[in-house]
Amino acid sequence: MGNTLKKNGRDLKKPQEEQVEEDPVFTCEICIEPMQSNKKFNNNNNCVHPFCMDCIAKYVETQIDNKVANIKCPSLYCTQLLDSLFCRRIISKPLFDKWCDILFESAVLKVEEKCYCPDPQCSTLVLNECKIVTKYECPVCKKEFCFQCKTRWHAGYRCNESGQLRDENDVLLGRLIEEKKWSRCPNCGHAVERVDGCNDVICRCQTRFCHKCGQKSHFGQCGEKELEENLCNNILQYILVVLTMISIYVFIKNNLFLIMQ
Repeated sequence: MGNTLKKNGRDLKKPQEEQVEEDPVFTCEICIEPMQSNKKFNNNNNCVHPFCMDCIAKYVETQIDNKVANIKCPSLYCTQLLDSLFCRRIISKPLFDKWCDILFESAVLKVEEKCYCPDPQCSTLVLNECKIVTKYECPVCKKEFCFQCKTRWHAGYRCNESGQLRDENDVLLGRLIEEKKWSRCPNCGHAVERVDGCNDVICRCQTRFCHKCGQKSHFGQCGEKELEENLCNNILQYILVVLTMISIYVFIKNNLFLIMQ
């Protein structure tokens, strides 16, 4: 019978090969080449511009080399960003890791309190996670540095004095001042030790200052918030004392008036 079938007395030819439907074809807007639909880049449906995966991969690599964190769609008037997770499928792991580093650094640039480790062999980006930071240990190289003046840690010395360190003796003296918790006079700069008593001390140059925070004079505890709260409490206490004295004065005056009658 071969390749023929009979139906109702008629011979019908059986197709030798079934026709295979071809995938839809699109034209990449970068390379202007016709591509099968399975080669089209999917931007998580943020935009549907026709680009092939190879062209997008090369485009992303160029943008990363230029330190671009937020990579836009390459279409001329499109403002949508490329989805990094969808790009991850078509670029190498080292390139994607590099992109992640750029994204991280771009995000932390918005943080005001930040600096780089002053060690030229490290230069790790460090963020200030607290309100007041002076001494800081680099999380990578473990070396200590000053977060305020961005130099190596100057134990026992202020930031404006750190450039005056002459030799190892100065460094050792600074470490001793730090270990003993001595405070430097805000006027002459000499180290002052508090043996006992309150934090209100007097230097040999006759400058009076707070041994805890180094300020020449202030009311209440150290720190702006505590100072404000303490000042308000002192004012309230003063008002209460004045009102009490006025009440006593009025009471005594009225009693004297009654006695004199």
